[in-house]
Amino acid sequence: MDKRAITVLAFIFGGLFLVFFAFLALALTAVRAPDGRVSRAPQVGVVEIDDVIMDSKRTREALDRFRKDSRIRGVIVRVDTPGGAVAPTQEIHDAIIRTAREKRVVASLGSTAASGGYYVAVAADEIVANPGTITGSIGVITQLANLEGLAEWARIDIETLKVGDLKDVGNPFRQMTDDERQFYYLLLTDIHEQFVTAVADGREASLEEILPVADGRVLTGQQALEAGLVDHLGSFDFAVDRMMELAELKERPALIYPKRDELQMLRDLFGAASRSFASGVREELKETAFTSSGPSFWLLPFAP
Repeated sequence: MDKRAITVLAFIFGGLFLVFFAFLALALTAVRAPDGRVSRAPQVGVVEIDDVIMDSKRTREALDRFRKDSRIRGVIVRVDTPGGAVAPTQEIHDAIIRTAREKRVVASLGSTAASGGYYVAVAADEIVANPGTITGSIGVITQLANLEGLAEWARIDIETLKVGDLKDVGNPFRQMTDDERQFYYLLLTDIHEQFVTAVADGREASLEEILPVADGRVLTGQQALEAGLVDHLGSFDFAVDRMMELAELKERPALIYPKRDELQMLRDLFGAASRSFASGVREELKETAFTSSGPSFWLLPFAP
């Protein structure tokens, strides 16, 4: 490698290292910086549920932190999800109930808060929906494929060994029996009854009042208000207004969102800086390899 190539590489490596460590220093400063809680305004926590509910950990932890924080006067749960798995939905529902025992909780429904999204919302003190929010869907569903014909067409023989008549219930490679269909129906019915009971408890209504709209149908926010499933029509800002009244706040609160895990934040920043650094060096190595005389060999943790 000629002297010019060595000089260019040294300049590039040096510059990238300086940028890299400056970026890390900035990241550490951001991690150690105050979390913004310097306002003298009352503070209200905001927990966002904006994806299919498959895990409850992040949401539960955010709710618990706000519940234990004496500076937080109330919590707004912003719900924008079509629902999800049963167990994590119930865990979030229970976490909201625990929070509501100590602080005011308002659920603000976004574009969609159906099925599991509505399930978690009923744990709040009040529910605010937009007129066009898609909500309700108080029902339970499962779908099972029957691939028996496909297996026959592909000449695949499936042998199932089991102990217990219902051990392979839902086996996609054979027809479901009447007993198995009844088993699934009873299973779904039990979960549906849990759902309806949670709605009745949250809305302080009887089961008889909830059952007419608990057939899985979706409702607009306007229809949900008429059915008694939500308390008010309004945007997120209106939910903040309701929180001010419920928590008896004399001025508009500062909205506090959960802090990201600091270690994970640093990992993300480190990973982004590393990828940027590696990409820049890779391109320079390619250019140098083609412009220098003779073959070039590199001992690097990435392929140029």
